[in-house]
Amino acid sequence: MRGVVYDGKQVQVVHDLEVREPGPGEVLVRVVAAGLCHSDLAVIDGTIPFPAPVVLGHEGAGVVEAVGPGVTHVAEGDHVALSTLANCGACADCDRGRPTMCRKAIGMPKQPFSRSGTGQPLYQFASNSSFAERTVVKAVQAVKIPSDIPLTSAALMGCGVLTGVGAVLNRAKVDRGETVVVIGTGGIGLNVLQGARIAGALTIVAVDTNPAKEEVARRFGATHFLNSAESVRDILPTGADHVFECVGHVGLVRQAIDLLDRHGQAILLGMTAPTAEASFPPAAMFLDKSILGCRYGSSRPQKDIALYADLYREGRLLLDELVTATYPVEEFAKAAEDAEQGKVARGVLTF
Repeated sequence: MRGVVYDGKQVQVVHDLEVREPGPGEVLVRVVAAGLCHSDLAVIDGTIPFPAPVVLGHEGAGVVEAVGPGVTHVAEGDHVALSTLANCGACADCDRGRPTMCRKAIGMPKQPFSRSGTGQPLYQFASNSSFAERTVVKAVQAVKIPSDIPLTSAALMGCGVLTGVGAVLNRAKVDRGETVVVIGTGGIGLNVLQGARIAGALTIVAVDTNPAKEEVARRFGATHFLNSAESVRDILPTGADHVFECVGHVGLVRQAIDLLDRHGQAILLGMTAPTAEASFPPAAMFLDKSILGCRYGSSRPQKDIALYADLYREGRLLLDELVTATYPVEEFAKAAEDAEQGKVARGVLTF
């Protein structure tokens, strides 16, 4: 089968992948569509250290082909969106409704893939590897969705929507009438914008250096659009209740903190290099300000993806509009180039 493999030096689309059958508590999924997220590119450029060779992809949707013993919530033929959270469901954090904090969910990559003929094992990225025609995931990662949701759109619920909308609703807990600034309007930033709109924020300021992004930012919920954070206080003189940094630049982290009103929160979503450091004046924090990290939108995928599917069907959550372009998996290089150049909100690979 086809898949996108990074061997530690280069990326290639191969046609000789194999994946094992699902074991107890696992699901085999035929992937139909997978969003290309910057986290996949971050593995390639070394920002996210990950063992190689690895099958990339972590934002996908498809159809269940088989289930292992003990799986009852999905069955063959069901449409599913895939999350990256291979959480155990039994630890203290899972029991408290915090699956993103499960210590068994990260740091222990498995090797369910191999190359036919050689038997070479390949790692699974983010417990997912949706850039393959088929993948095996833990049952908890397969979330059943209505079959009338296009799978090219549903794929984006597995990362971009969970992270962006979840950061607003679950982590920052934005309330009605509050003010929000979103720095960076890529795939994550757009979902933060619509999360703020859904939450009922009154003023939602999008900041991006690319003026061509204004139209789509406003469509997703921005009430204002700026090309520089320097002008935010012209709109919000006392600062914002919530500032989301969605780029992953330490200078913008400092700007996010500087733009906070009293009791404001800076939520960090952009992925910086592991050794990058940001600085800020601690004295400013004594006005009850907070800096919040956020992993995967502090999400509970089985609950949240079902909610987002309902919001989409009601017309309140935009999914189709996130898909700027689709590419057959063989055109991965083109999709990656478009993503790196900021030409797409989200490019989606199809099988």
